[in-house]
Amino acid sequence: MPTLHPAGGTSRARVAALAAAAGLLCAGGFAGLAPRQGTASSHREAPLISGQPQYDNTDVYAFVSPDKPDTTTLIANFIPFQDPAGGPNFSKFARDARYDLNVDNDGDSLPDLTYRFRFHDRLKNANTFLYNTGPVTSLDDPDLNFTQTYDLTLVRRVGGQVRSTHTLAGNAPVAPSNVGKASMPDYARLRAQAVRPLGDGTTSFAGQADDPFFLDLRVFDLLYGANLKEVGNDTLSGYNVNTVALQIPTRHLVTGHDPVIGVNSTVSRLSASGAYAQVSRLGSPLVNEVVVPRGKKDAFNASTPWQDAQFAGFVTDPELPKLIEKIYKIPAPPGPRKDLVQAFLTGVPGLNQPAHVRPAELLRLNTSVRPAAKPDRLGVLGGDKAGFPNGRRLTDDVVDIELQAVEGELLGKKNDLGDAVNANDAGFGTSFPYVAQPHSGSDVRGARKPGTKAAGTAGRGDGGKVNFLNAGATESTSGGEDGTISLAPVAAAAGAGAFLLTGGLLWLRRRRPSAGRHES
Repeated sequence: MPTLHPAGGTSRARVAALAAAAGLLCAGGFAGLAPRQGTASSHREAPLISGQPQYDNTDVYAFVSPDKPDTTTLIANFIPFQDPAGGPNFSKFARDARYDLNVDNDGDSLPDLTYRFRFHDRLKNANTFLYNTGPVTSLDDPDLNFTQTYDLTLVRRVGGQVRSTHTLAGNAPVAPSNVGKASMPDYARLRAQAVRPLGDGTTSFAGQADDPFFLDLRVFDLLYGANLKEVGNDTLSGYNVNTVALQIPTRHLVTGHDPVIGVNSTVSRLSASGAYAQVSRLGSPLVNEVVVPRGKKDAFNASTPWQDAQFAGFVTDPELPKLIEKIYKIPAPPGPRKDLVQAFLTGVPGLNQPAHVRPAELLRLNTSVRPAAKPDRLGVLGGDKAGFPNGRRLTDDVVDIELQAVEGELLGKKNDLGDAVNANDAGFGTSFPYVAQPHSGSDVRGARKPGTKAAGTAGRGDGGKVNFLNAGATESTSGGEDGTISLAPVAAAAGAGAFLLTGGLLWLRRRRPSAGRHES
């Protein structure tokens, strides 16, 4: 396992980077390893939302744009497990919902900026069952029978109270579902037409895309079959999602001299009373999935980061390592996991902690960290401070990162746990919106050419078989002679975590927002 090499080599930077990996990686979700109803990063993660896919956040990403490092890219995905051939009513954004990307830029856990998408349906001919009545060559092609548009509004708040709203886009086109090669012979051209500059340096996109999350979901069969064999298949291969994405000048997102922002996505649904109710929430991957117990999952989806003290106990006493110990006899690191608390709730000093922070679960990104020339799929754990848990890039292997961390990699307990799926099934773009093109309805989902292997199933370099215990191994390791990582950073993180447990969390529970702070 590569060790971290923080800038300047100072002990303080090393502590910060290691604590980041140990804290937010583990507490932030643990890669879906509990036999719950959920299946991937917030794919059907709670009982109520599992029956409402149009409103279901699947993943959130936040990263400094690699080709435009003065901008930050925010991506939120919805509607999991879309079969590309699932017509004639292909998956669409809901008309009765508000899809929000929220940014906290002062650390108080309340959104200061909300980028709000509202969608509208357009049907040209109600007397046909077809989504399109001929080959579609442009977004305004008369043969494209069903279309969606969206309005994008920027809501600014102070202390939770709305201070202003500003329309950034009206009736902007949504990229259609990729019906098939006969219907859309040049789908890439159609999607390019849906990428819209907004005039203030911001660029927006909404439409269908390949599901960028990669992992083997047979974890739910008693943690990869209970016999180390059920790894190496990208279960989400061939499925699509609906995506909203923004590329925003970073100067518009940060405040003062603090470069750290907290990001999450929420979906609110219009009720019969005419009011909107939040039904889905997602920040760091896999939190609701495997940290929050089933009886609290719906409450988590309806809650705000301001209320996150109620879930703190599930972080300090995580369920996942106990399940691994029960099935694979790997001893779980002893609790309480005080080393996880600081990074999970506050971000880490020197990496991604805001200057004035209130503990809350958000995907925290230090926008001043430059994109890596050669990104490491293990992010901070692999020595790449531009990766997860400092935000989340499309290529970050959050499953392997979190598996290894939860089993004590940063406590000196070296391991190579992983699911043997190390990359997405489709290549990502090099420019905005970066997500891969959606799979075509004319393709057979999951089909492979004769002789090919599932993603991530290549044999190890020594010829050994790939299994759950070694699937996350990297090609080379560095650090101490025994490959382990020093315990000193963990001791420092534990001390900070103890402070939060004994003081910070009590303060969090006692404070209550004013009435206006829940205004949406």
